[in-house]
Amino acid sequence: MKRVCIFCGSSPGTDPAFARAARDLAAGLASAGLEIVYGGAKCGLMGIVADAALRAGGRVIGVLPRALQEKELAHPHLTELHLVTSMHERKALMADLSDAFVALPGGFGTLDEFCEILTWAQLGIHAKPCALLNVDHFFDGFLAQVQSAIAGGLTRPEHAKLIRVATTPEEVLRRLQEPVETVLPKWMESTAR
Repeated sequence: MKRVCIFCGSSPGTDPAFARAARDLAAGLASAGLEIVYGGAKCGLMGIVADAALRAGGRVIGVLPRALQEKELAHPHLTELHLVTSMHERKALMADLSDAFVALPGGFGTLDEFCEILTWAQLGIHAKPCALLNVDHFFDGFLAQVQSAIAGGLTRPEHAKLIRVATTPEEVLRRLQEPVETVLPKWMESTAR
């Protein structure tokens, strides 16, 4: 593993634990010699991640749509900044550049990115670890929704194992090192007659 992609909020959120976790995770990845791939912005948790990794001597690669750069959101001190034309291109390049994925607290964009990368794992498009840093139970509702989908027969129970849940940055680093389980077929047997 060389690079870890971090999905997180472009806002800092109201809980100081979010910023603390972002700083600690980024510094821990940098100290472990792992590069960070992220959305390229200087604001919110995204900026905190980049600043902490750079302060720790790490390499940080940003991927940012040109439209957001034009709004002066690009982080000015990244190791590399890739400018792309769309959000779709951004997600594809972040996936290509990364060997593992971690979601920190965030809004719709963070959930979109993490769910898409999980879907790609479910479909066998990649076999890279996907983790949630569940800071102060932020992702409990999301994890409950996954269980609802399983209970409703819309998701296989085995696919919930694609999500490596951790509550501390140190635990995320350990969980990313675990072997990736064989991806099972996505499709479920139909019970309709």
